[in-house]
Amino acid sequence: MNILFVCVGNSCRSQMAEGLAKSMGVTGASAGTHPAAAVAPHALTLLESRGIDTTGMHPQSIDEFQPEAFDKVISMGCGVHCPAIKIDEDWGLEDPVGSEYAVYERTAEEIERRLKALLNQAS
Repeated sequence: MNILFVCVGNSCRSQMAEGLAKSMGVTGASAGTHPAAAVAPHALTLLESRGIDTTGMHPQSIDEFQPEAFDKVISMGCGVHCPAIKIDEDWGLEDPVGSEYAVYERTAEEIERRLKALLNQAS
């Protein structure tokens, strides 16, 4: 399965989803409608604490991708409206940017739960 995770800034939830998905054997990428300048430090710390390589992770624009090349396009729940692409699912996750680390951990746990459900559904 090849998934594109989309949000506004591509600095936190979508980056964590990309890293977590790849750690589960899913091909994935992430993008934002208005990319931030950098990935949120807590997002990087969280991924690294789980043994996920964050080398090269940086916010990217949705314009850099061909959404039709992905099996699924998932919005992280930030009200992303991309008229040029079809969003297959909206996960409705609260944005932890600027929150304490524990909020990032809870968000990552929910992302993992949803990824496992998605993979179970696909098999």
